[in-house]
Amino acid sequence: MILYYNKQSIGDTLICYLKEGTGEAFERRLDVARIFDPESGETLGYNFFTASGILGTGQAGGRIIPDSILLNQLNEKITGAGFQDLLAADRHAHIVTGYVVSLKKHPDSDHLHICRVDVGEENLQIVCGAPNIGQGQKVVVARTGALMPNGQIIRPSVLRGVASDGMICSARELGLPGAPQKRGILILDNRVTPGLDFYAYFNKEMKMA
Repeated sequence: MILYYNKQSIGDTLICYLKEGTGEAFERRLDVARIFDPESGETLGYNFFTASGILGTGQAGGRIIPDSILLNQLNEKITGAGFQDLLAADRHAHIVTGYVVSLKKHPDSDHLHICRVDVGEENLQIVCGAPNIGQGQKVVVARTGALMPNGQIIRPSVLRGVASDGMICSARELGLPGAPQKRGILILDNRVTPGLDFYAYFNKEMKMA
């Protein structure tokens, strides 16, 4: 689940992405719109209008990590509008901190690299084309199944004949406020432990700054 809010660019609407479908249809009741797959009927997400009434008028734009209070408020909006599919806290983080254990050039590319990345529970092979990738870096990894802020689903892929199970992310791809638009991955503090929920880590660091 991804919650995204940016009043300046999309208005006073909280967007909730749950999953991808083969198509999209919309049904609005009161201040809630349900986005669903017209073939399967599965709920793909919700839009919550006049969201500042829940979030507060001082909410900054960007990715929002919900606590239990916010989840309860959103679920009350859902049930109050007559919808059935409630939101649940994510139990398994798909966008995590990682450590680039090794790196080698792709045999069929002059700019791609094949990386082995420690994400806490396992080591992933990820093909990365960022110009600033390097061995020994602490990075952010979107694992297979991750839903990115722009709605992209991360799937297993093959890049010029080499399997890639995830993506090493830039600040822009992560939807971070003030992210640079130039190419390049986000490099984290070297003291970061691999396998942490990145957004929980990021929000903690922002509060401490």
